[in-house]
Formats: sequence, C-alpha cells, structure tokens
Amino acid sequence: MQYSNEQLIAVNDINLNYDSFGDPQHPAIILIMGLATQMIFWDSDMCRQIAKHGFWVLRFDNRDIGKSSCMTEAKTPNGLAFILNVLLGKKLKSPYSLSDMAADTLGLMDALNIERAHIVGASMGGMIAQLMAIEAPQRVISLTSIMSTTGNRSLPRASNSTLLKLMATPAKNVDDYVKQGLTIWKILHADVYPFEEVKVRQLLTLSWQRGLSAAGISRQLAAILASPDRTADLAKMQVPTLVLHGENDPLLPLACGIATAQAIPNAKLVTYRGMGHTIPVEIQQQVLTEIVNLAHQGSELTVLSV
Repeated sequence: MQYSNEQLIAVNDINLNYDSFGDPQHPAIILIMGLATQMIFWDSDMCRQIAKHGFWVLRFDNRDIGKSSCMTEAKTPNGLAFILNVLLGKKLKSPYSLSDMAADTLGLMDALNIERAHIVGASMGGMIAQLMAIEAPQRVISLTSIMSTTGNRSLPRASNSTLLKLMATPAKNVDDYVKQGLTIWKILHADVYPFEEVKVRQLLTLSWQRGLSAAGISRQLAAILASPDRTADLAKMQVPTLVLHGENDPLLPLACGIATAQAIPNAKLVTYRGMGHTIPVEIQQQVLTEIVNLAHQGSELTVLSV
C-alpha cells in the first residue's frame, strides 16, 4: 500500500498538515474530521482498506488543531458568549466560519491538483463537507455526512448534563489531558460496544504531542455555533449523498441525521444500532463498505456487499 508521510502544504494563507494512502492517480476521497479532533482519529487501517478499493485517501488536520496552522491572531469568544448562545440563542461572533473551513479543503484540493473528489466528513467535518457540496458542487463527486446535522437549532441536542461532562477545564499536562480525553470519548462512544481504551489512550497521547490549542478548539466551536441553518441550501443539492448516523449518539441525536437525509434530495440514510458519536471497530467494515459503494456508483469498480 502506497503511503505518503505527513507534510505541510500552503492553503489560503495558512498551512494544512495532511497524509495520504493509495495511488495519487486514483479518484480522491478526502476525510474531514470533527471538532477538537485530529486527523489521526481517522483510523489508519480503515484508510488503507478504502485505498485498496481503488482510491487515493487523504486526511488532514483542520485549522486550529494538530500540526496545521493555529489561528493565534484570531479573537476567541469568551465562555459567557458560548453559554448565552447555547441556552438563549444569542448570536455568537466567530473569527472564522465553517465556510472558511470548507474553503480550506477546496484549497487543499487546488494545491494537490485535485479537480473533483469524494468528500467524507464526520461531525463538524460533516458540516464542512455539506458546505462544500452547497458552495462548490462542481468539485464534489459524492458526499458522505457522518454523525452530523443541518444546523437547524430546533433539532434535538445533547442533554445539559452531557454537555457539562464534555466541558472540561483545559489540561496543563499530558496525563491530565489523556484522563480528560478518555472520559469524553467514553461518553461519546456510548455504552453498547466495548470501548477501546488502549487505542484511544495512544491517540490522545499522540494528539498532545502533535499540537493542541484550547483557544483553537474554542474558535472551531464558535464556527459551528455561528453557522446558519443549511436545510434550505441542502434541499437544492444534486450531489449523490450518504448519511450515516448512530442510533445512540449522545452529542448529535439520531434526529439530526434523519433531518440531514430528509433535507438532501435522494440521500441514502443508514443508521447503526448501538453506535454513539464514534465509529466502533465492530461496524467499521460496514461504514467503509457504504462509503466505498457510494464512491463506486457510476464507475466500473465492483460494488461491495454490506
């Protein structure tokens, strides 16, 4: 399996860090990760398996996370602004938008001479992927939106108790960061499938080493909360779309995935019993198969059986 090591590339006046799996001559599948989460949480084995089906698979750190540019000069909203937005719907000023992050991904494509690609996004990454399909449909061959939502604030959200558990004081050392991270990932994983603590601990430790910014995470969150409802724009989409969602998602409940699929013409919705706001290893092959089959639609490549 051909693999290209992590490297920085200049995109829209910032640097994005990416790596890739497979042959660059094959159709590209670009994976966009969610809030506060680095590209390494796209499972490497899953990336390799997708690439084996005839694709060039790329994953990257979003701005303000990992090895990509940290937007240190951007103003970060304070905690009170976030609380007023979530509880009272007060407008939040964000230093950049999800559309800016969608433009980052398009800029990555430009820098790598990728004219069109299959776009796969998880959580916040799903929101960014949706905006790419809305704002630059000519660049998106297919869209896979995983455990994401439309931005409609009337949809169900995580309970206040869950949100409070997820809002930890930023850690000052790696041990505290890993401890906090394990608590958060266990909540997101839900309690149906076994939690891979050893693997997640390793990923969290590596995340600390690769680069973290509490202010950067706050800016990403501000971009999400300041984003308008995409429902009307999604209804105009003509991009082949797959929506994947866990039936036990504690952060973005199942209704969010259903609403996303209902908003997009001819979107296919697949839900997984027991899946929370992660992709358990037990259903990883099923998720991979759905992604690959969508990308294979209209091609001569073999469609897999789920």
